[in-house]
Amino acid sequence: MTWNDWSDYRPRIRPTNGIRSRTQRGKFGRTWWAGRWIAALERLGDGRRLARGRTYARGGQVLNLDVGPRGVEAAVQGSRRQPYTVSIRFRTLSDGEWERVFDAMGGQALYAAKLLSGQMPEQIEQVFEDVGTSLLPAQAKDLIADCSCPDWSNPCKHIAAVHYLLGERFDDDPFVMFALRGRSKDTLLAALRERRGGATADAPVVPGGSDGAAQPVEPLPADPAAFWAVGAQASTPTFSFEAPAIDALPIRRLGAPPFWPDAAVFTPLMQQIYRAISEHAQTLIIGAPEDRTTDPEG
Repeated sequence: MTWNDWSDYRPRIRPTNGIRSRTQRGKFGRTWWAGRWIAALERLGDGRRLARGRTYARGGQVLNLDVGPRGVEAAVQGSRRQPYTVSIRFRTLSDGEWERVFDAMGGQALYAAKLLSGQMPEQIEQVFEDVGTSLLPAQAKDLIADCSCPDWSNPCKHIAAVHYLLGERFDDDPFVMFALRGRSKDTLLAALRERRGGATADAPVVPGGSDGAAQPVEPLPADPAAFWAVGAQASTPTFSFEAPAIDALPIRRLGAPPFWPDAAVFTPLMQQIYRAISEHAQTLIIGAPEDRTTDPEG
């Protein structure tokens, strides 16, 4: 091998235009659904390559990350001058599989309520399993990853870096998971609305059961004056506070306004503002940490 051959492997300077992960230390995956994706990766991968993959993801070595109906395409800067090409392909579910999933989800109001608010219901994987399929890849044939690098291991560090950044995409938008399996957000929500359209005024329901099942709405009292009466359970009110799982959800769904000069800065900035509002609200409700003298749950 000549010097010119070896020169192609000289250490590369970290790209300045790469995609740096928001997670610069600690565990990837802020939401439970992204955490499941990362956990699945880490069960299959080699520890050393996964560690390098995290370093690549945090250092901006992934130059681009395109997610579409056919899968994921990315370019990752490694030790060579030319970036490596990474592709991840998901098996799309058949029309029959999706119809069974929609029928199962349509029977419970919780799924529509959660998904319409941009959150993933915690029981969602069980719904897929009950109808004989899966949302997250469960078998080797469900996901095929490939990298142009010479490393025989799969996932290599370049594929691992893409996996970690894809987990952050799932954090931002749970509907990406459905799209990679073959159904867009609009198609999914339309199917749920169609199936939930069977609920009538004669039998109104609301989500709220511990098992996710629809619960009947209690009728109004016969005496209108009793509607405003204070029940015995209200004599000793208790307070609790739970920060939202996703900061600035409305902003993430609507995107930056057209007049904002830098769209890439808008969402992270609004996340910080929303988080500060949550922390201030928590302080108002249950007091600052050093001032609490009682159980914050009442």
